[in-house]
Amino acid sequence: MTYFVYILKCVSSVKKRTYVGYTNDLKNRLKKHNSNKGAKYTRGNKWIIIYKKKFLSQSKAMSYEYKLKHDRKRRLEIYNNFK
Repeated sequence: MTYFVYILKCVSSVKKRTYVGYTNDLKNRLKKHNSNKGAKYTRGNKWIIIYKKKFLSQSKAMSYEYKLKHDRKRRLEIYNNFK
């Protein structure tokens, strides 16, 4: 099974807001975030995917997600490079 680590960008807020997560069904997970059934942090806002990376194991995806969540500099770089 494949897993994805992704970064979402909030399009309904003026502030630079991002969210990092992992899933095995990216399309369905984005629907949940945008329909207020995803993570508590994402509720009430509209999100788009600005970054995704594919992994073949859940443990590798979770490990990378953890690193990305704690690397604000890298997240900001991805945010600013998204067109």
